[in-house]
Amino acid sequence: MVEVTTTASAVASVDQRLYSVADWYDAEALLTTGERQVLGRLRNFLDTQAKPLLAEYWERGEFPEQLAQPLIDLDLMEPADLTVEAPARGIYHGFRIFELARTDASLATWYTAQAGLFRTAVRVGASEEQQKEWMPKVIDFSLKGVFSLTEPEHGSDIAGGLSTTARFEKDSDGGTWVLDGAKRWIGGASTADVLCVFAREVADGQVKAFLVDRTAAGVSLEKIQGKTSLRIMQNAHITLNNVRVPEAMRLHNVDSFKDVAAMLRAMRSDVAWIATGIQAGAFEAALAYVKERRQFGRSLGSFQLVQEKLARMLGNITASLSLVVRLTEQQGWGIFRDQDSALAKMQTSLMMRETVALAREVVGGNGITLAADVARFHADAEAVYSYEGTHEINALIIGRALTGESAFTR
Repeated sequence: MVEVTTTASAVASVDQRLYSVADWYDAEALLTTGERQVLGRLRNFLDTQAKPLLAEYWERGEFPEQLAQPLIDLDLMEPADLTVEAPARGIYHGFRIFELARTDASLATWYTAQAGLFRTAVRVGASEEQQKEWMPKVIDFSLKGVFSLTEPEHGSDIAGGLSTTARFEKDSDGGTWVLDGAKRWIGGASTADVLCVFAREVADGQVKAFLVDRTAAGVSLEKIQGKTSLRIMQNAHITLNNVRVPEAMRLHNVDSFKDVAAMLRAMRSDVAWIATGIQAGAFEAALAYVKERRQFGRSLGSFQLVQEKLARMLGNITASLSLVVRLTEQQGWGIFRDQDSALAKMQTSLMMRETVALAREVVGGNGITLAADVARFHADAEAVYSYEGTHEINALIIGRALTGESAFTR
């Protein structure tokens, strides 16, 4: 357990904080010196290498591939020089997502596709032997994968509606599975080595999971065009036509959707951190703008109504950080409840929507241009608001826990 000093002299000044004024109550104080150093390297990379490219690539709807390997080389997933244990390590992981998201939502989504979604699928779904083989490769990105759950006709109703099928055929090598169906909105699929595909077994009707070679016969990927949110992130429509997968590539601990739900329970907190980071990025861009912009012969930041909006944004960010830090602490101690992660995702996303709207508002007409920086956050927030559980689905998960009654349609 990490001992946290709370004396006034130990709390960093606003100018010294890694996350600047957006971290008003200094949640950064929960991090160790080593963790701040690792995140400082990330901040330097994002400021000097990533930020200059973001507006151009957002407008082009392309991912800046030249950033991928340098970002991997930062060794952020399990830094060798960090020795802290849970729950403190989990808070580091959260701030890593926060830092990525306050720079760009697509970068955060791209990184967590591997470090959060795919890693969780292997950690929760793979057998002990499979984990020994795969997890080191997941951590160093030598085995890149994506989480392929959502389907063209099934998103919020995926638990009961999942229609991709898996049929088992016995053979001398232990058996082969044949997959048929489609997946949609799968981020990072075009550059992954394997697709973690969830399919319903024909024989027992239960959901299973498979690591499918992206280049396997019968697998086809199509880039989803025309997006107005997360334009840098490359999302794919995947078609599976008689795709053969050996039994050895099935995640052996996934036997029903309950096992998938356990993954979602852990991953939803990552999205809450992304929603919090987006707020910080939009707020910081808006604050910088109003300090420089002059109207009616005065600094825009000197107007009462502008200051009120800035205060509301900061309140949203501070509340969001409090939610995600406490949730992460609980999960670090092994407390995983659907309603807890649902509450964090629902509320941080709701506050995110208001925060990015206020940021765009105080920047005025320039707020719809990429040059002022808030436009990316304003548009990208809409995707984050919906993925990993919509507002309504998360609200119903919380309502079920509160009342003991399920309001989900049947």
